Amino acid sequence: MSATAVVLTPAPLSAAQFSTFGDVIEASDTYRVINQGTSRQFSDLAPIDIATDGGRPCISIYRATPFQLPLAIMMLERHPLASQLFMPLHDEPFLIVVAPAGDQVDAAAARAFVSNGRQGINYRRGTWHHPLIALVDPSEFLVVDRAGPGQNYDEFHFEGGAILLQPPSPLASESKP
Repeated sequence: MSATAVVLTPAPLSAAQFSTFGDVIEASDTYRVINQGTSRQFSDLAPIDIATDGGRPCISIYRATPFQLPLAIMMLERHPLASQLFMPLHDEPFLIVVAPAGDQVDAAAARAFVSNGRQGINYRRGTWHHPLIALVDPSEFLVVDRAGPGQNYDEFHFEGGAILLQPPSPLASESKP
């Protein structure tokens, strides 16, 4: 990558625009009423891909503190053996920076999104992404990940430049009901 930074301004998260990188997790108008009418089930929201090389599901809660924005992104990570799902637990918006899967990261192909706080994401196996970027302190996330044998973590470090992530416009503050 050249010494000139690629500047990303987060767009609102949508299933269509995020589809190259994974799935958007959110309740919709499609549900099933269960438990004698007391619950709505929004099921099968994303394919969880963790079984490669003997992997098993790992459910965690992450508590994240915000990065200072604008943020110079010098590294992206990927998980070559599994998908990885993040769901905010308290309607707190968060930022997502992704780049297409591959052996290298093309900074020009990177994208940034902002969740409205009721949307989670499921990164596809191999999708390059920045570690969790909270906007509110503290932010908690339910995470579905892979545990088990094998190397399921790679990092890509940018040389001579970075991706500069701008703060979102009023999108994040306007997203809460």
